[in-house]
Amino acid sequence: MPLPQRTIDRYDRRGRAVITLAGEIDLESAPLVRTALERCLDDGVRTIDVDLARVTFCDCSGLNAFLRAAQQTTEAGGTLRLHHPPSTLALILDLTGSGFLLLGLPCEPQPPPLGEAPAATPPAPAHRHVPLAPVLSGDVR
Repeated sequence: MPLPQRTIDRYDRRGRAVITLAGEIDLESAPLVRTALERCLDDGVRTIDVDLARVTFCDCSGLNAFLRAAQQTTEAGGTLRLHHPPSTLALILDLTGSGFLLLGLPCEPQPPPLGEAPAATPPAPAHRHVPLAPVLSGDVR
């Protein structure tokens, strides 16, 4: 089965750039992504939207490229937002708690407006306990 083609497309409109990525973002391709995002800043673009709908995989090197670009964009007075992250990146964002930096999510629950009662806190999801099965000298079921 052929690997998905890696592409980076950029569309500019009124000081805003949309970067559309496709394929895998990993240790090999993350520098290309980082360069494309830095070029936006070099060109004076301060609002960058990254469309990941056609990305099939993204590892922590991709996350690092996005975090670095978001920091640089913020320092330049702009914003960088990811849209439609693949499940691998969504999991990494969730595990690291960095989704609020890249997805525009609130980092903490917002307080209710003055004069309104706070909303009920939903119960925490139950944790599943899955016992570990010992593996004995090649006896795998």
